Amino acid sequence: MDEGGTPLLPDSLVYQIFLSLGPADVLAAGLVCRQWQAVSRDEFLWREQFYRYYQVARDVPRHPAATSWYEEFRRLYDMVPCVEVQTLKEHTDQVLHLSFSHSGYQFASCSKDCTVKIWNNDLTISLLHSADMRPYNWSYTQFSQFNQDDSLLLASGVFLGPHNSSSGEIAVISLDSFALLSRVRNKPYDVFGCWLTETSLISGNLHRIGDITSCSVLWLNNAFQDVESENVNVVKRLFKIQNLNASTIRTVMVADCSRFDNPDLLLDASDQATPLCQVFDLGGDSEDEAASPPLRNPRPGRAKEGLRRVLDGVLDGGTQLSERALETRVAELLAQGRTKPPERSAADARNKYLIFTTGCLTYSPHQIGIKQILPHQMTTAGPVLGEGRGSDAFFDALDHVIDVHGHIIGMGLSPDNRYLYVNSRAWPPGSVVADPMQPPPIAEEIDLLVFDLKTMREVKRALRAHRAYTPNDECFFIFLDVSKDFVASGAEDRHGYIWDRHYNICLAKLRHEDVVNSVAFSPQEQELLLTASDDATIKAWRSPRTVRVLQASRPRLRPFFSWFASHRR
Repeated sequence: MDEGGTPLLPDSLVYQIFLSLGPADVLAAGLVCRQWQAVSRDEFLWREQFYRYYQVARDVPRHPAATSWYEEFRRLYDMVPCVEVQTLKEHTDQVLHLSFSHSGYQFASCSKDCTVKIWNNDLTISLLHSADMRPYNWSYTQFSQFNQDDSLLLASGVFLGPHNSSSGEIAVISLDSFALLSRVRNKPYDVFGCWLTETSLISGNLHRIGDITSCSVLWLNNAFQDVESENVNVVKRLFKIQNLNASTIRTVMVADCSRFDNPDLLLDASDQATPLCQVFDLGGDSEDEAASPPLRNPRPGRAKEGLRRVLDGVLDGGTQLSERALETRVAELLAQGRTKPPERSAADARNKYLIFTTGCLTYSPHQIGIKQILPHQMTTAGPVLGEGRGSDAFFDALDHVIDVHGHIIGMGLSPDNRYLYVNSRAWPPGSVVADPMQPPPIAEEIDLLVFDLKTMREVKRALRAHRAYTPNDECFFIFLDVSKDFVASGAEDRHGYIWDRHYNICLAKLRHEDVVNSVAFSPQEQELLLTASDDATIKAWRSPRTVRVLQASRPRLRPFFSWFASHRR
């Protein structure tokens, strides 16, 4: 300013100078005088800073809920849980999974030390209860989930046994008394299990039919097995699904369709002309075979005729098939005409989707199966063990199948249950599975795919940054979690990762000393994230904004620009 208080430099020139500065320098310069302060808050200036600093594509618009470019810049920098605030060391072995209660007041952890630990989520996290599952012949605990009213905890584990054993069990724990209420067999163990209603849960069983052919049965179980009346079912068969080529159903979860009417703000990837994944609608009325996967179910007569032709060809020597290929072909033909088609129902907000990993080419889980659960199926009341099924309807058909052309190692739902996020390690382009026991090699880079369950379409470009290194036969699940604005995932490269759901950018890497197996956002406070690792620790991460509030002697926010200037990333 001159002696009369008139600016020596016009605003336009100050603006051009500020364009050449980084965000911290712009904020620091804004402290010099009123003129510079006004220019340092210019919307066009912060628009440039935003795209340049976060390296967002220029054709991606600002988040629809954002009020200004400055506030949006601040949200991504100041409200991401990237500051480590506490390390929990009560587990003595690898920590495999984390889950929050719906209230956010508690969370549970599972570990190779064979305990399920329940924690109080206060400003300082403390251990509330530890349940040792070794007396029940468990080898380790692997997964947990709170029911809707946070009164019960589902805990899933793996039985002691041979290395190739696939048996597990699900336990239900009361959160009032911490008493063990019931135990349910679960096979294979990586079905994990999940709640369908507040008092009923889904488990799995596997029946071998041939060398590479099997049948997965999904059961609905009452959480309270000791019912007083002998006329009340404690278990009922939900679905029975054929598995080909050594595949099995794993990783079950439930999406609530009633929450689709409250969609999160999400940007469709309009520039993705060719999706990486194929979505097959198995419940449609179209007879177009080309638009469907190979296994449509024709009339029983056609199936019998097809089976006769295959067997005649083998006996005559005209058809050359390996034993495994012949088993798969015969199993396909025997199931055709004996599979119950998807039930037709009007759109009903009470409906739910059962979602799980599966496959049709190899044991490696490369497909996502989706089966609608209707209101009358959400109770153990009614026919026991599928007595209402007709004799010619042995299997249940799926409603939708999503083929990701890679090994699926993680899945998670958005808070509104509309979007499904999938961790996948891609197969090489154009790869063909010749032997179901030898799937294609998988990429080290993990793709985080996004599907809209309302439209059954892939809606975003794959998010990338995290990596995994184990081969197909050693590959393990890496749990991810989704909040209103962010998605987080573990990785084998000793880091957890956080991305913004709207801008598709990686915002933070969270360091551990070993593989990060699981992440979990607080459902009530997305500025708090937990990470669990093979280093036997759980780490709590909070946003810079929250850390300042908690450290302040008075509940008054320190100005963001002064904090930013002194804490450059």
